Amino acid sequence: MIPSIEWTSDNKVKMIDQTLLPHKLEFLELDDYRDVATSIKVMNIRGAPAIGVAAAMGMAIATLEYKDLPKEKFLESMEKAAEIIKNTRPTASNLFWAVDRIWKIIASYPDDPKNLSELVIEEAKLMAQEDITVNKNIGKNGAELLQDGDVILTHCNAGSLATVQYGTALAPVRSAIEQGKKIDVIADETRPRLQGARLTAFELHYDKIPVKVISDTSSGLLMRLRKINKVIVGTDRVTSDAVFNKIGTYLVALAAKDNDIPFYVAAPTSTLSLHETVNDVTIEQRDSTEVSNVLGKVQIVPDGVECLNYAFDITPFRLVTGVITEDGVFTHKELLKRYE
Repeated sequence: MIPSIEWTSDNKVKMIDQTLLPHKLEFLELDDYRDVATSIKVMNIRGAPAIGVAAAMGMAIATLEYKDLPKEKFLESMEKAAEIIKNTRPTASNLFWAVDRIWKIIASYPDDPKNLSELVIEEAKLMAQEDITVNKNIGKNGAELLQDGDVILTHCNAGSLATVQYGTALAPVRSAIEQGKKIDVIADETRPRLQGARLTAFELHYDKIPVKVISDTSSGLLMRLRKINKVIVGTDRVTSDAVFNKIGTYLVALAAKDNDIPFYVAAPTSTLSLHETVNDVTIEQRDSTEVSNVLGKVQIVPDGVECLNYAFDITPFRLVTGVITEDGVFTHKELLKRYE
């Protein structure tokens, strides 16, 4: 896949507009951090690693806007920019991690803000490159878990489109195929925004990787029929006691446990928030019309009926076989020992 986001030579943020997929492959080019923030909120770009890089690039654009201000005013303006970006989506830890990483450079810089923009831009570009490297390492580590002929279930989209490039949950699949293994993928449709049907299917078909799409309610049966060998999902935040991923993940994990199917989580270390528990995390609730309407086009719920739309759910570690990071594959206890 082509990169989902990149910094252009004329200091703009270029990203795939994922709201148009799979019907159109079009790009946005943004030169205002407020527009970058909006693109995160309305999900032109989505996926924890990708929105982390988008947040960093949004901060870089803000430094260009404010670089001619006196330092005190510059810092005040950048604090506001940071808050606008952080307030776009509350659950994914990469968003906050990225803004805080950029802020450390800004806060520690002793000189005129005019000289700071280039440092921040280079850091944001470095974070994008690091994301690709991390994803490929996740792929190598996860590929060791996959056997020739495996059928892998994934939920939502944790592929190339959810990162800068290559993916997290789909990285082991890509790496295993590069090693010559025959791997098929089954993608849950992932209501209500259909990221599996629209995005996972798009990118795998684009790269000629075998994929089938199923309804969200079908995965348990397919596990029972032994048509799925392993489950690999991504994550938006990992606390000390649970994994936060797209709504529906918990039900997939329960079905996998009941059918003795390994359930793996692909998690770059930027998503680890092991000092937190589930009680520290705000689960994003999105517009109810995402549930009552299919892609904003066809209303499927009667007028006047309330809809609930939690974007993420909580999968306890008792259901997780292992966590695949760029450093290796870890059980819950091993993960805490390695990173806490």
